[in-house]
Amino acid sequence: MKKTALFIVLLISVTSCISTKSTLKNVDDNAPDLVLKKDNTFVITLFSNDKKYGYDPDYPVNIFYRNTKDEALNETRFLNALAGPNGEKITYTRLETCCPFPTKRSDMGAGFLNVYELKWDGQKKPIKLYLNIYEKGILMVPMGLRLKKE
Repeated sequence: MKKTALFIVLLISVTSCISTKSTLKNVDDNAPDLVLKKDNTFVITLFSNDKKYGYDPDYPVNIFYRNTKDEALNETRFLNALAGPNGEKITYTRLETCCPFPTKRSDMGAGFLNVYELKWDGQKKPIKLYLNIYEKGILMVPMGLRLKKE
């Protein structure tokens, strides 16, 4: 009896952590599929005008690319295409996984955002970007960053 009660409490607590409605604002299933360049980074041609894009968990950079089996690969394909505001070389570190949301593109029925810290020479304070490997969206360079020169 105790095991059954414990299982029910555990099940309720796990399912209560995930909302049935996504808070993500910039998902676009009709976004074009991402394309790789010869250097194994994503082709990015657009620059965001939205200060929240990438910097707010409700407006993550959506980098769904064929599958989510190797999330780090898709994230590095995006991050390695970026540079600092004056073309500086950036370094990045994955800080955490956060912000569960419902998705049909995961075996669990839920996705998570990965939070990265970006640094470059001369920077006063590191920035944090929220990346989403589960959903599609228009891929853009977040405000304050540039594309790396080829």
